[in-house]
Amino acid sequence: MNIVILDGYTENPGDLSWAGLEALGTLTVYDRTGNDLNLIAERIGDAEIVLTNKTPLPASVLQKCPCLRYIGVLATGYNIVDVEAAHALGITVTNIPTYGTMAVGQFAIALLLEICHHIGHHNDAVHTGRWSSNADWCFWDYPLIELAGKTLGIIGYGRIGQTTGRIAQALGMDVIAYDQYQNPGLTGEHVHYVTLEQLLAVSDVIALHCPLTPTTAEIINKDTISKMKDGVIIINNSRGPLINEDDLCEALVSGKVAAAGLDVVSTEPIRPDSPLLAAPNCIITPHISWASRESRKRLMDIAVENVRSFLDGKTVNAV
Repeated sequence: MNIVILDGYTENPGDLSWAGLEALGTLTVYDRTGNDLNLIAERIGDAEIVLTNKTPLPASVLQKCPCLRYIGVLATGYNIVDVEAAHALGITVTNIPTYGTMAVGQFAIALLLEICHHIGHHNDAVHTGRWSSNADWCFWDYPLIELAGKTLGIIGYGRIGQTTGRIAQALGMDVIAYDQYQNPGLTGEHVHYVTLEQLLAVSDVIALHCPLTPTTAEIINKDTISKMKDGVIIINNSRGPLINEDDLCEALVSGKVAAAGLDVVSTEPIRPDSPLLAAPNCIITPHISWASRESRKRLMDIAVENVRSFLDGKTVNAV
């Protein structure tokens, strides 16, 4: 059984082992393949099983790979695969659900705390000698924000949204959530569901944890921003296209939005001319919410189990 991994580096830059997949067949791992469709088809070759993270597998590639029986997406989102074409060709497609729930929720709060305290900036200031030469015993360059008593509005209250909400409550925040599917069992004294309009109106911080769909694309835009509190903070480590980036930049410049913490952008890697790079009070990290070693190890274990289950005729996590 020939198994090909098209872009293994981000999942395993060397701190994990491919041994679980090596035990299931003849494994070829490419660190990166890119978007050249001819190269993608060439590297798949006569493999029966292919694993991909962000390397695209459109119909034109699948049609050139007659031996292919299984595609394993090394992520939860699977929009890089033409699933309809795969199904038509008799190719099974699976994904990796829920592997990064804790890591992504933790990272959302990390972005928020960095905005509140600017720890990185003040650490740099100390190391460049500003504290040593300061006339006072302490200093700060940004307003420091206490979260206790403030309201966090979470758009998308699935597993990750709930994780972020639990951490926020531990910090003393009240949590309100907007979600198409509501679970009354999740509500309590400091967390309850509201409409989107209510969430926009009363939240001090808004965190995006919803999937990217036609109804959520650019859910943060000039109109929805206008309905928010002045000085709101926006956190997005879900999907970049949930935000109209030009509208967010305008709101950051005007001060309507006090700050944004983003781990995702609409085009990744970020374009050198992205307006976000020049926007004030905008923290951007390179899509790493998912990338703790613990999270990647879970992903690896699930990927191995997905392939093993497929080979045993008992496919799991099919899409």
